[in-house]
Amino acid sequence: MRLPLHPAGLLLLGSSANAADGSLDVAGSVVQMILGLGLIIALLIASLYILKRLGAGRGSAAGLVKVRGATAVGPRERVVLVEVAGKILVLGVAPGRVNTLHTLDAADLPGSTGATPASPAGGRDFQSWLKETLERRPR
Repeated sequence: MRLPLHPAGLLLLGSSANAADGSLDVAGSVVQMILGLGLIIALLIASLYILKRLGAGRGSAAGLVKVRGATAVGPRERVVLVEVAGKILVLGVAPGRVNTLHTLDAADLPGSTGATPASPAGGRDFQSWLKETLERRPR
């Protein structure tokens, strides 16, 4: 039993899959299959476009969170500086875990506006700052 995949495809074909003498019309079947596949692909593209447009509202929050720096402290562990609403969060990131190590104002971070200018070796400043911060932290 053959079911038509697309009504417009049937209009274009103008005949059934069986010719007048009872043999199969291969060209008509191929055209119907291609039209059905084209319809499915068009529906997928349209639904992806709609999902992308509906999900665009989340993109505005991306400007609120900025990753200021990161350094590896192990094979799968990192320390990351994240700026959120004028605060700098020092986060310890490991597989399956994110811990807040320290919180400070953005102006307190070396190299930010309003603070002392950073030396040319910016990565070295972060390393020394992190070491000092972790040593001052109560255990």
